[in-house]
Amino acid sequence: MANMCPYGHFTHAVVRGIPETFGKKAGDSQENGEVSVDLAKAQRQFGCLTGALRQKVGLQLIEIPPDPELPESWKIEDVAVIQGDTALITRPFKEQRQSEVEAVRRVMSELNLTVVEMDGEQGDSVGATLEGSDILFTGREFFVGISSHTNRRGAEVLADTFRDFAVSTVPVCDGARLKNICSMGGPNTIIFSNSDGAKKTLRMMEQLTDHHYDVLTVPEELAANCIYIKGLSKRDFLLHRPADECPDSVSAFQKLQDYTLLPTACSEASKLGASLSSLCLLVNRKHTYF
Repeated sequence: MANMCPYGHFTHAVVRGIPETFGKKAGDSQENGEVSVDLAKAQRQFGCLTGALRQKVGLQLIEIPPDPELPESWKIEDVAVIQGDTALITRPFKEQRQSEVEAVRRVMSELNLTVVEMDGEQGDSVGATLEGSDILFTGREFFVGISSHTNRRGAEVLADTFRDFAVSTVPVCDGARLKNICSMGGPNTIIFSNSDGAKKTLRMMEQLTDHHYDVLTVPEELAANCIYIKGLSKRDFLLHRPADECPDSVSAFQKLQDYTLLPTACSEASKLGASLSSLCLLVNRKHTYF
């Protein structure tokens, strides 16, 4: 297996703006019923997230313009899995979302990453679906959540792409996505929700891995998705849900000593099943190509 640098070293964040069609579902306006969202508030929260990544963490920000024809394209994490110099362009479960990959593919190429296409219509990829919000990379291995949006064939494509790393599949309960119930909180720390489904997934992950991880448990499921980045100044940053959204989890984050904690609101995106990490793709490039 590859011996890579610890998880968390990034130089760029790629994001996609919130379109005016935010809240509508690609292809079927009736899916999941009508969810009441505040577009202006969502755009403000997106601005706070991108501002934190650029100004506080110090990442170079690449922003793809919003596209009203792609109402879910702001969930950019779903359409690529990036490790090292390789970007796997995924195949979202909904056919209507598959055109979201074009702009992301272009940015990955401009960053001089090796772009691997996941074409679900040919060869070993027939029937494969894979979304980044079901993938947890720990710096040592991948865990792929088998959910309503990601299947085992998709996990096999990921394993074939990143052959230097172990890839384990775990079922995700209750229609959730893997990154909704857990995320990285440091090079050796996984943040987990305290829900029964999350505990079940954690037990399975512990059985599948050869590595030891510290587990930081949070009482609110929404708090389990964070963004951990080791900044260019070697400081540890954690973007997490603020006290007004997850009041019971604040004390858990404060256990992370010497971290710079960045409370980041995500209430509007979370109404649509998304989370903080859904809104960005993190890339580690030693050189800038823009």
